Amino acid sequence: MKIYTKTGDNGTTGLFGGTRVSKADARVDAYGTLDELNAHLGAVCTNLAGTFPAALLTQVQSALFVVGAELACTPGKEHSMKMQLVSAEDAIQLESWIDEAEELVKPLRSFVLPGGIAASAQLHIARTVCRRAERLCVALADSDAAPRSEVVVYLNRLSDLLFVWARAVNANAGVQDVPWIPRA
Repeated sequence: MKIYTKTGDNGTTGLFGGTRVSKADARVDAYGTLDELNAHLGAVCTNLAGTFPAALLTQVQSALFVVGAELACTPGKEHSMKMQLVSAEDAIQLESWIDEAEELVKPLRSFVLPGGIAASAQLHIARTVCRRAERLCVALADSDAAPRSEVVVYLNRLSDLLFVWARAVNANAGVQDVPWIPRA
């Protein structure tokens, strides 16, 4: 099977369920941003190779694939996909990981700048991409293409988790967070 189909040469793409939409469609932008987030998480995993939280990041990547597939589906056809969609329990799992990671870091006394070790900085990049994906999904709520609320909750929790993990990988490496020092 060839990777190219030429069906998108006219600026459209097919959603699961058969609908064709513009590649500039808000839904395509949202799942494309999830793909970007997933790629950033893959880069983080290469820098963490077998250390915390690489194995958990792989689980997150898998869940993001499911969320992306759901968004790439014709609205109303999501439940015809043959995969378990992200649920409220998935967000609860993220909260558990947040709580565990917060035990590894000192309480925040100031805002922190992205930095420290490379994996921490990459997690901060992933966090900002996750927030963009969340905003794009919320924007879809104003249309007929609104994602399920579980998707928005999952992305909201995930961005919090990525922030805490960015701090935790610095702590595991013995590197201090970079404090934000306001300009005088």
